[in-house]
Amino acid sequence: MGQEFYLEIGSEEIPAGYIGPALEAMAGQMVRFLTDHRIAHGTPVTTGTPRRLCLCIPDVAERQEASTTEIIGPPKSVAFDEAGNPTKAAEGFARNQGVQVSELAIKSTPKGEYVCLVKEEAGLPTRDLLQKMLPDFVAHIPFPKSMRWGSLSVTFARPVHWIVCLLGGQVVEFNYGDVTSGDRSFGHRFMAPEWIPVTGFQEHKKKLADHRVIVDMGERRDLILQGIREKAAEVGGTILEDPDLLDEVTNLLEYPYPLLGSFEEKYLALPPELLITVMKEHQRYFAITDAQDRLMPHFVTVANTVPRDPALVAAGNARVVRARLEDARFYYEEDQKVPLEDRAEELKSVVFHAKLGTSWEKVERFTALAQWLCDRLCPEKRDAVTRAAFLCKADLVSGMVGEFPELQGIMGRAYARLQGEPEQVAQAIYEHYLPNRAGGPLPEGMEGTILSLADKMDTIVGCFGVGLLPTGTADPFALRRQTLGIIRIVLAKNLRFSLGAFIDQALPLLEAKMTEPQATVKAGVLDFFRGRLHHHLVSQEGLRPDIVDAALSVGIDDLVDAVARVRALAAFTQRPDFESLAVAVKRVGNIIKEGEKAPVEPEVFQAQVEKALHDAYEDAAQQIQARVASGDYDGALAAAAALREPIDAFFEGVLVMDKDETVRRNRLALLTAIHGLFNRIADFRKVQTA
Repeated sequence: MGQEFYLEIGSEEIPAGYIGPALEAMAGQMVRFLTDHRIAHGTPVTTGTPRRLCLCIPDVAERQEASTTEIIGPPKSVAFDEAGNPTKAAEGFARNQGVQVSELAIKSTPKGEYVCLVKEEAGLPTRDLLQKMLPDFVAHIPFPKSMRWGSLSVTFARPVHWIVCLLGGQVVEFNYGDVTSGDRSFGHRFMAPEWIPVTGFQEHKKKLADHRVIVDMGERRDLILQGIREKAAEVGGTILEDPDLLDEVTNLLEYPYPLLGSFEEKYLALPPELLITVMKEHQRYFAITDAQDRLMPHFVTVANTVPRDPALVAAGNARVVRARLEDARFYYEEDQKVPLEDRAEELKSVVFHAKLGTSWEKVERFTALAQWLCDRLCPEKRDAVTRAAFLCKADLVSGMVGEFPELQGIMGRAYARLQGEPEQVAQAIYEHYLPNRAGGPLPEGMEGTILSLADKMDTIVGCFGVGLLPTGTADPFALRRQTLGIIRIVLAKNLRFSLGAFIDQALPLLEAKMTEPQATVKAGVLDFFRGRLHHHLVSQEGLRPDIVDAALSVGIDDLVDAVARVRALAAFTQRPDFESLAVAVKRVGNIIKEGEKAPVEPEVFQAQVEKALHDAYEDAAQQIQARVASGDYDGALAAAAALREPIDAFFEGVLVMDKDETVRRNRLALLTAIHGLFNRIADFRKVQTA
């Protein structure tokens, strides 16, 4: 059994959205460090509150594992002369390794005898290694935005006030800024601010609970959920479930205390989505519904302290939300005085981006894209899609969205319904923004689906066309999210169209704006889609990166077809003969010259294995081509597997690079044809084999 490592970084209140990703990164970075340094360890546990990020790793070894490394140098015949004296090659190798020539050894290998050096490295104490790396570790915890404080040069999400760092209950001392690590933490800022001695993670959690800090995020979440449900039940209602809001509130406080509040029933005349958004986005309040799923004039908020007078605090919360609802009611009534058609015309004076023109120009562009998609996927929806496209950005210039930007689309749908637009048009106005977050819901109607694809593609191609590309740390136009949104929609709805042709439709619409050549833009957009699809399949479906890369290398023009190819190849890897087949196909790919094609001449064959391979190739080609054409990649791969034995027999039976140029060229032509056949499914050279 090893020792427990515990790290707690205490700071000013960290924004709720920063906490989860930071904890995940802390665990990942520490595990990589321990693994890379040969330090055995258990499974990491992370948790935190707005004021502390906590990482615990059990069973950490006291020392690194010792290691033995063998470094191969030059051949013995080069390193030593006939008399056995070292040459400059041996001396240079020894000097580069920091040893004397006398410390070198001779090793027999399949290629002959070589000079080698065996380095034995004793394991260093884990405590010493941690002490050296921890300042850099803390500095590299990622946050969307970091800050400096005082005159210090270090950064963090918020100013750091304390650091607890223990290994086996003993302090691992290091400095970060003006804070020295120790064994003292602190309780709730207001209700129990005194310091707390720390000896280990489990005991510390109990002590924190005694000091009004529920440090376990899951426990805190459960307490909040139980509390808000109980408060809703007091008025005969049910909490409107909202996992995202629940997660956010969990990371906004250390000690939850739910409070029930109310507002006047007159506000229930407003659209339910408006009421929910005002309560959620501006106040972090939970809405309450009745048995018929209708909103009730009540809400639940969660405080970070136990108030002296809960009724007084609840009344204050009600005053705040009442003011926001009154603003919403005013804008809702005023906005209805101007039809959406008139508001759409106002988009001519609204700049979408200085390099990409006005919002009106953007609407014109993605309307054309939407009509192109309609003609291929659902021509009967063309009129409804065109109408929805004209109106879908109109609410951006409404008073309501100006005051509550997060209501874009929601208010457009509400106003469209009020002025008598068809339901499919109103719903498309809302759905064209979907998915509006990672993992968020997709459009349900085909009208919203088409508009969402068109709007997103216009943004992506436009940004690539004027050089507004995402970087490793910044993506101001959410191009990654929008690209993944297109991928998710296409796959979920099984939409079959050419991605390249879709991009080709967008390019001329943006020609007057673009600063980059159209061919460069198209190549960049396609590569970006390939990268996001690769990431999606690896991170969300858990597929092997090399398998995904191999299958996508063949093409992604039809996204549905590309993913079917990936999944078929992934399933094919489970066959016992997959490894040997992959090795055989890679051998074929490595010996041919890319781009060279010549007809195979059967009359030139000299050996039976050549004829057998050619016959097997022709049989497989017919099956593979037919199955690929029908999208049956499982069947295509099964047919391809029949070529493994003939390929192996071919390489064993003949020398491909024969002295006779005609024979050599014909054998290469046969291998090139076979490689092209496999390339209909995947580039097997990218598949990792043992």
